[in-house]
Formats: sequence, structure tokens, C-alpha cells
Amino acid sequence: MPKQNTLIDAIQNLIEAIFKALGYSSAKKRTWHQHVVPYKDGWAVHREGNKRITSKHRKQSTAIRKAKALAKRYKADVIIHRESGGIRDRISYKSDSSN
Repeated sequence: MPKQNTLIDAIQNLIEAIFKALGYSSAKKRTWHQHVVPYKDGWAVHREGNKRITSKHRKQSTAIRKAKALAKRYKADVIIHRESGGIRDRISYKSDSSN
């Protein structure tokens, strides 16, 4: 069994090297950054890269509180958008940050 795992690991490493050489990433790096965005008649929080929203809120301030709680837990950023869609603010909760 250990030989089989070694062979599988070698094949995976080879495939990753080929993708890297071709300029493709074999795996997208997912982040926990939380975006606060306008949504229907209110605001939503969604994780960067997700199509589905995490939560819906009537007020932007409530959505920001939710996004901050998630970002603190996962040492990520909160990206707050304006109603027009542009970025209003970014708050970092990374481990090297004092926020």
C-alpha cells in the first residue's frame, strides 16, 4: 500500500508541475475575505469567490458586523462596497494586524 500512495503522490506532483509550467493553477486558493455588498432592498455578506451569499441584512451596519465577526474568526479582510458597487473600505483582521 505505501508504494501505491507514493506513486499517486508522484503523479499528482507531476500533474501540478505541468499545470504550473503551462501557467495554470491546479487549485484555486480560497480566501475567507468577506464582502459587504448591496443586495435587492438591503445588504448581503458573501465570501470572496462564492456565488451564494452568506447572509442578508436590511442595514449595511448589520451586514458589516456579521462580516467582521467572520473575518476575525478566519483572520481575513472585510471589503465594504458602496451602493454603486465600488469599494468604500477594507478592514484587515490578519494575524499580523492589530484590528
